[in-house]
Amino acid sequence: MLKKQYLKSKPVCKVTFTLPESIKAENAFLVGDFNNWDEKATKMKKAVKTGQFSITLELEKDKEYQFRYLVNGSEWHNDWHADKYVPNPFSGDNSVVVT
Repeated sequence: MLKKQYLKSKPVCKVTFTLPESIKAENAFLVGDFNNWDEKATKMKKAVKTGQFSITLELEKDKEYQFRYLVNGSEWHNDWHADKYVPNPFSGDNSVVVT
């Protein structure tokens, strides 16, 4: 799930990425254009109450960013609430957030 908040003080959009509850994870990373697809750069935090993983990033406005979730070190998942999807070179799709 994606939640966006546009800031008036600077040209960024705060985007909260949340892994769907249906995905059971021990750990999760957000991987995409914003971190050069580094599989270890952006670790998501697990909420104590809900057990859901999420992270908030400040992304430049008026851009599109491709991303996916890497769960348990080997499972790739899309965000089914993404703004759109684009094909990737691995016979699948990447999620896209538009800021």
